Amino acid sequence: MNSALVAAVRRFNRTVTQRVGALDDEYMAQGRPLGQARVLWEIGPAGAEVAALRARLGLDSGYLSRLLRALENDGLVTVGPTDQAGGDGRVRTAALTDAGRIQWAELDRRSDELAASILEPLTAHRRDRLVAAMAEVERLLVGSMVVVEPCPPADPRARACLRAYAREVGRRFDDGFDPALSNPVYDEALVPPAGVLLLATLNTEPVGCGAVKLHRDGPAEIKRVWVADTVRRLGVGRRLLGELERYAAERGATAVRLDTNRNLTEAIALYRSTGYREIPPYNTERYAHHWFEKPLGQ
Repeated sequence: MNSALVAAVRRFNRTVTQRVGALDDEYMAQGRPLGQARVLWEIGPAGAEVAALRARLGLDSGYLSRLLRALENDGLVTVGPTDQAGGDGRVRTAALTDAGRIQWAELDRRSDELAASILEPLTAHRRDRLVAAMAEVERLLVGSMVVVEPCPPADPRARACLRAYAREVGRRFDDGFDPALSNPVYDEALVPPAGVLLLATLNTEPVGCGAVKLHRDGPAEIKRVWVADTVRRLGVGRRLLGELERYAAERGATAVRLDTNRNLTEAIALYRSTGYREIPPYNTERYAHHWFEKPLGQ
């Protein structure tokens, strides 16, 4: 990693933490540190499941428990089984008390004041520049939070992604999409050593997938690349593609190939921009109009 880039990120982090008051013992002068204030905010008037809080904030379960206990001791939060879980005590929900709702409203007011104090010294033009830059930083940070790792194709999260893939291509293909008419992709072909399915998650929620089938006597084959709308244009599809290529190359493949439909224009643009060249059809896929191949290890 380029040391100048690392230094720039560290400098940005220091500036932001100082400007928003993250270093103060009492965040926004409410008598509690930033961690407790953020958890209080995330619980909100509607309440939140503890597991969802942990995933959304990326917190260790022990640390989140300590934060919730501190808020409970201050009379701001209650934590207990959720009514919607059929009495399952393993599903816990955090809810604000009356005092908690008052403090949440005060935190909301002071957060608006802090944001206004950041914008107020700037001209209108510079305010627009700052907000646009913040939006871009937020998008890129979200992209960097996506985790890509192997996942069994029978995992419920993988199944959800594959169903989403089928729904999307069904909407976009001229004649819809019937998996029964497409060349099959069996689970056993996506389990090592035959191949792999990669799952992309954001805060533990599945947001993308892609698979590669390894062939002993020919190029590996990439299948079922899909990315959710929530993370489109964040580089997740390109990252999935790169990870699939790397997986195939590390296992001896010298090339990868794939087929795609003419209506998937974004995917076609991605393939061409990452070194894929169009080739004659190598299969009889009903829904394919384009076939691509890319050499690996060059």
